[in-house]
Amino acid sequence: MAFDQGLAQRLREQLAATTSRLAEKQMFGGLAFLVDGNMCVGVMGEELIARVGLDATDAALQRPGSRLFDFSGRPMKGWIIVDPAALEDDDALAAWIDDALRFVHTLPPK
Repeated sequence: MAFDQGLAQRLREQLAATTSRLAEKQMFGGLAFLVDGNMCVGVMGEELIARVGLDATDAALQRPGSRLFDFSGRPMKGWIIVDPAALEDDDALAAWIDDALRFVHTLPPK
């Protein structure tokens, strides 16, 4: 599966300021961005994957264009898919990245 190179580049640019160890890895047929070894955000097709954690799932699902990540027919709480129409604004994308970084920074490095 191909992934949206433009969204991947926007993620790179916004994640460049993080002081954590950042890596890119092909996953789910798309591209994942790992922070200190933990998946944080990614691109699958034209959509954003954001790892917000269990406690933030319900609030994240109230935001425009969001739904649970369901790659294998089994929804994964704590992981959100965001429709591209909800990401046209850089501030909206930054908010998802901030939420994902906030959660991932609670995890031990791998």
